[in-house]
Amino acid sequence: MSVDVSTEIVINKPRDLVACFVSDPFNAPAWYVNIKSVKWKTSPPLAVGSRIEFVAHFLGKRLAYTYEIIDHVPGERLVMSTDERPFPMETSYEWRSLSENRTRMTLRNRGEPRGFGKMIGPLMPAAMRRANQKDLERLKTLLESENNT
Repeated sequence: MSVDVSTEIVINKPRDLVACFVSDPFNAPAWYVNIKSVKWKTSPPLAVGSRIEFVAHFLGKRLAYTYEIIDHVPGERLVMSTDERPFPMETSYEWRSLSENRTRMTLRNRGEPRGFGKMIGPLMPAAMRRANQKDLERLKTLLESENNT
């Protein structure tokens, strides 16, 4: 069963600010509820070929996986991919300016669950959509707060 979940939100901040914050892997635990830690496997800065390890908790399981950056157009798009079990996946972010201070961000996850991921496959799209929406709302709140102007 293939999974393809796309979620979006409008953030009342300039596109470059949103994209810069999201593109910094060390900011992931601040807005992704399930991501607990991040570690560079290659040297910064972020570029195509960079590898970053994430440790997350999802549906009661601890998941450690390494993403490789496969596409990066600063301020427009970031795409990263992992082939690791239980859920080889591609995650992409896209940013579009709606106005000078309004950005539409799209978060997309797609992949082919294996092992544990395959067993819970039918539940995965709805669970991912809920988690992604909560994460985007958390990102919006964080970036729109007075401390991040």
